[in-house]
Amino acid sequence: MGKRAKLEIMKDILEIIKKNKNSIKPTPLLRKSGLSSASFKEYYVDLIRRNLVKEVINKEEKFIILTDMGFRFLERYRSIVDFIEEFDL
Repeated sequence: MGKRAKLEIMKDILEIIKKNKNSIKPTPLLRKSGLSSASFKEYYVDLIRRNLVKEVINKEEKFIILTDMGFRFLERYRSIVDFIEEFDL
């Protein structure tokens, strides 16, 4: 299997959060992402900057959740993949 493209990595991170009931701590997210710490940080900062995820502090613990925009990203990503598969592109 080759390298994952940027959009695919972003989608994978967002899906990890979604599958964890839309709430996960940064360290487990890093582990599940399969990225190095440095790469993860770059993607994480980018996801926050694009308003796809946000940090929530609950009882002094930091959690990462999807924003509405993050959920929309996942929906649109799935639509694009379905389109590509349907037309065998």
